[in-house]
Amino acid sequence: MIKTSVLQNIILSLASLLVIVLFGGITNVEAGEDLIGAGEYSVSCLSCHGVEGKGDGPLAELLTVKPSDLTVIAKNNEGIFPLHQVFRVIDGRHGVTGHGERDMPVWGARYMREYAQGCGSIGAEDVVRSRILELVYYIQSIQQK
Repeated sequence: MIKTSVLQNIILSLASLLVIVLFGGITNVEAGEDLIGAGEYSVSCLSCHGVEGKGDGPLAELLTVKPSDLTVIAKNNEGIFPLHQVFRVIDGRHGVTGHGERDMPVWGARYMREYAQGCGSIGAEDVVRSRILELVYYIQSIQQK
């Protein structure tokens, strides 16, 4: 029997591949090389978390709470990147126990508004999850060793 978290990761991975196929792949952006999620990171995260993900984006000094250093998530979690937890924090539509108050935007809701009309609720949910998963994969790729 497959564990629920493994099954969720498989479903999220398949959804991500669907978005890549539907939208023609990833383009070069300021945030990184040709990595999955680099474009999405540049649009949704770079202004607060910075080009390298260290929490030093151009808007960071205007915020009352300093954005997190995204490059040390695994390091701060005994060397393990908590993919599902990072996904839930980015999505933000469901409370994340232990995360405290929400200082960053609820990206899941924003993405859903963008796609709900054109894709319908089920199709939009697939696109939302794919976009978030791209961000998660990108953030995983910038972890410090």
